[in-house]
Amino acid sequence: MTTVLDADRIFAAMADATRRDIVLRALDAREGVVELAAHYPMSFAAIQKHIAVLERAGLVTKERDGRRKVVRTNIDALRLARGLLDEYEALWRGRIDRMTDLIAYSKEIER
Repeated sequence: MTTVLDADRIFAAMADATRRDIVLRALDAREGVVELAAHYPMSFAAIQKHIAVLERAGLVTKERDGRRKVVRTNIDALRLARGLLDEYEALWRGRIDRMTDLIAYSKEIER
C-alpha cells in the first residue's frame, strides 16, 4: 500500500532532471557511482547526494560488486509511480468528462 509520504518522496526525487537521468542510466545496472558521476558536470559529492535522494525514495539501490557500488533502478518503485500517475489521470479524465457533459447539457438548455 502506498502512503502519501511514499508518493511525495517518489515524485520529489523524480522532479530533478539529473535524478531522472540517473534512474534511466541505472536500469541496466552496469555503472557504479563513479561511472555515473562522470556523466554530469558536477562534483562526485553532488552525484552521491542525488543517489541518496533516489535511495530514500526507493527508486534505486546500491549493490556492492567487488570494489564498486553499482546503482540499480528499482523497477517496482517505477511501477508504483506509474500506477499513481494512472490514478491521477483517471481522476482528471473523469472530471473532464463530467465538465464536458455539463457544457453539453447547458447548451441543450439554451436552445
